[in-house]
Amino acid sequence: MSEYKHGSMDISHQEKTFKGFIKGSLWLTYVSIGILVFLAVFNS
Repeated sequence: MSEYKHGSMDISHQEKTFKGFIKGSLWLTYVSIGILVFLAVFNS
């Protein structure tokens, strides 16, 4: 086995990627809801 110690790995890149994924997902969700509301209001 290796000399790995739990919690000693640098995960800053993974945290930044995850935060970016969440921001992108929220943005896409808001845009989708906005489009659906627009279509419902204007009966397109």
